[in-house]
Amino acid sequence: MKVFWFIPTHGDTRYLGTAEGARNADFDYFRQIAVAADTLGYEGVLLPTGRSCEDAWVVASSLIAVTQRLKFLVAVRPGLSSPALSARMASTFDRLSKGRLLINVVTGGDQAELEGDGVFADHDTRYGITDEFLTIWREHLRTAHENGTVDFDGRHLKSKGGKLLYPPVQTPHPPLWFGGSSPAAHEIAASHVDTYLTWGEPPDAVEKKIADVQAKARANGRNLKFGIRLHVIVRETEDEAWAAADRLISRVDEATIARAQAAFSKMDSEGQRRMAALHQGKARTRAQLEIYPNLWAGVGLVRGGAGTALVGNPEQVAARMTQYADLGIETFILSGYPHLEEAYRFAELVFPRLPGHVQRGIEGPLSGPFGEVIGNHYLPKVAQS
Repeated sequence: MKVFWFIPTHGDTRYLGTAEGARNADFDYFRQIAVAADTLGYEGVLLPTGRSCEDAWVVASSLIAVTQRLKFLVAVRPGLSSPALSARMASTFDRLSKGRLLINVVTGGDQAELEGDGVFADHDTRYGITDEFLTIWREHLRTAHENGTVDFDGRHLKSKGGKLLYPPVQTPHPPLWFGGSSPAAHEIAASHVDTYLTWGEPPDAVEKKIADVQAKARANGRNLKFGIRLHVIVRETEDEAWAAADRLISRVDEATIARAQAAFSKMDSEGQRRMAALHQGKARTRAQLEIYPNLWAGVGLVRGGAGTALVGNPEQVAARMTQYADLGIETFILSGYPHLEEAYRFAELVFPRLPGHVQRGIEGPLSGPFGEVIGNHYLPKVAQS
């Protein structure tokens, strides 16, 4: 079971939908979260993409030198940049980070944002572009190890004598991650990627997705890994966790929800439609928003993309994660508000309860006090998990 955290390059807060308790999205804060994730034992971090975010490649590059083992899941955007340029960027990052790059393929589902970026293509055409983009991208990185060239003549994209001089550290290329709920998205996943990523739907819906994508992949002679993207609100008791969930949306008014949902409704993303269907844009009580035991849809009232959170005490959260793992989920990409404190809270409360996970902060002999020295003399005992 691998656990990732999240770098909030679109901002961070204690209360969704308001500037109250908000934090400045700057390098110092990103660095604090990245170093915490690296130190605590998270496998990697996801950096979001889109016009609401700072550029993921620039931010991730700035964090290479302040981390040691942390992996970076960074987006490529078919249609926004050429596959050859994206391949060079990926290879350079992989080399500079000594093999710590993962690629998140984002086709995009916000038509207004895409048109603002110069992409005028309907849903299925964008996935056709993605298919050709990944074919060229993968071939550039593969042939870089062989000093070869890339020729491709597609419906949307072309390459003539394409060449990548500096191969990546990872062979044949940094692993490809991808999420999408439409039939076209499932075909892309089955043909190209290494890990299929779903948003946090109830387990039965996730199981159906996994079965469909894996069947398509195996028909192509491939076998995929699977991950899930969720928020998390964990506290020492269940009551405290649900109180924290209530506080997170306590400053959101109906007008803010309506504006957010109106924007989301214009997207042609099947995944966004499925997220919105979980809360219908207006439910506010726990009974209405708890769509499955310990799975809460409140975040999606005002946040696009991943809109569900695991809520509960440490045992409940670990049990729900194990339930998803039993379906075939290997990687959990989590986040919590605010992201710095919640990275520590989750690691302290849940890591010791996850099968096979080691919290890096207590690996090997301790180099200094672990906890506050008692009475100027006694060291507190380290709990054995």
